[in-house]
Amino acid sequence: MSKLEIVMFPWFAFGRMIPYMNLSNELAKRADVPTSLESLLATAFDELYDEIKSFLQNLKPHFVFFDFAYWIPDLAREIGGIKTLFYTVFSPAAASIPFVKSPDKTTFMASTAAELVKPPPDYPSTTVVLREIVKGTNSVEEALPEGFKERVQEKGLILDCWVPQLEILTHKSVGCFVTHCGYGSMWESLALCDCQLVLLPRPFEHTLIARLMEQQLKVGVQMEKDENDLFTKENLFKSVKCVMDKDNQIGCLVKENHRKWKELLSSPGFMSNYVDNLHSLLVENT
Repeated sequence: MSKLEIVMFPWFAFGRMIPYMNLSNELAKRADVPTSLESLLATAFDELYDEIKSFLQNLKPHFVFFDFAYWIPDLAREIGGIKTLFYTVFSPAAASIPFVKSPDKTTFMASTAAELVKPPPDYPSTTVVLREIVKGTNSVEEALPEGFKERVQEKGLILDCWVPQLEILTHKSVGCFVTHCGYGSMWESLALCDCQLVLLPRPFEHTLIARLMEQQLKVGVQMEKDENDLFTKENLFKSVKCVMDKDNQIGCLVKENHRKWKELLSSPGFMSNYVDNLHSLLVENT
């Protein structure tokens, strides 16, 4: 058999969908889509156009929330009477930058990588901006020094697969979280755990989130790079020691700020208030 094709079609109940999703992910690991073929996913997504059009024509909803389906707004206008909302799980700061006019352009055009390191006009922060992108390694194995796993196998775990991050972060034996600054990790680390935070961002969105957490919210310490623009073990040690040292002024500051933000973000009714406001806006605009 050259390839295995599987369709998952669970009952539309949350308790049924999660096991199907987990099994799908596990099966997908046995046949990952190479980066060079990821465009096929977009093609398959676009092939749903006719089905989605028929669905919307029959249902006639007030609103459609979408992310990658760029054709949804045009489709909604064609059908008529349907409004659309772009709903993304990416950081708003990162999602907005590609669509903001570069300071070096007089008309709206997509910004280049070099232009993105400058704050665009009216951008709410002069510090939360991008840096030039430096490419890293393609796998955990490639990034680790030779023999590293063997040398530390009695001291800790090195995993390159999915792990229950929130359960790990809330465990009493974990005191510091060295995070890549993904948007989901940002909210988990701020609202749901007490770990000290060391920020080691990957390019683009994660860099913006690291700036936000260190320079605006002041809840973590971003790891410095060396003269070659690379993260080093020496600087990692320095950053972890900074946030974990009870006598370090910066460590005490970020810990106190983290405590305040966690208290706010996890307070009763905090999220429901935002959802209530969104619901009211939707009702007002139907």
